[in-house]
Amino acid sequence: MTSSPFIEIDHVTFGYDSRRTILNDLSLQFARGKVTAVLGGSGCGKTTLLRLIGGVHPANSGRVVFDGEVINTRDKAQLFRLRRRLGMLFQFGALFTDLSVFDNVAFPLREMTDLPEALIKDIVLMKLNAVGLRGAAGLKISEVSGGMGRRVALARAIALDPELIMYDEPFAGLDLVSMGVAAKLIRTLTDVTGATTLLISHDVPQCMAISDWVVLMAAGGRLVAQGTPAELMDSTDPEVRQFVRGEPDGPVKFHYPAPPVAADFGLEVVR
Repeated sequence: MTSSPFIEIDHVTFGYDSRRTILNDLSLQFARGKVTAVLGGSGCGKTTLLRLIGGVHPANSGRVVFDGEVINTRDKAQLFRLRRRLGMLFQFGALFTDLSVFDNVAFPLREMTDLPEALIKDIVLMKLNAVGLRGAAGLKISEVSGGMGRRVALARAIALDPELIMYDEPFAGLDLVSMGVAAKLIRTLTDVTGATTLLISHDVPQCMAISDWVVLMAAGGRLVAQGTPAELMDSTDPEVRQFVRGEPDGPVKFHYPAPPVAADFGLEVVR
């Protein structure tokens, strides 16, 4: 990857309680200025990984390193400073429905800077223009489509010119055209701004098309494989092949681990 990763996950183990481990001794590096996609089934810890990078939760063990600094969730000054350097696109946009498109994008600028309103206006219109929505600045959130809302959220995520942009399921619920537009925007923004991009998704084709590096995780926060898109698509590993090709049968099982059905109904288990 690189000798100087922007984000490093160093032997991180994490669980929300003692009953289930979400991430298990996970070590990853996210290269500076590149698009890294993290793929995996539901519940494998992808979104949890973003939360640890954002300092929402501390790791149970191991280190999360942000541009050379170990994240300390008890250090509020550090968290504020580091979060100022990242942008986040939430899974369903998380837009403020009582604010206009313009005011949604202006929100982080008004909250985290002392810029005059005239300059904020210029920045917001520039960011909206970058995602093709300058003409929608005055609309209410209820007046925009799902795909447009995702682009509004993207404009808000890049309002502060972040060095790290994290996307949580940016393609979820989008039609094919909107999905293609979103994917192109993610790739273009990375190339133009030089930001480090971390992309969490289930959408294999879109991720393979725009990513420089791909990480595949499995249940329990286990690292299955990582490499270039071409390397993962050509992999002969059964678990990798099943996921990237969407095959129903293979090492990844449909059912969450459970005791025999008969045991739940008080019936004798026949062996």
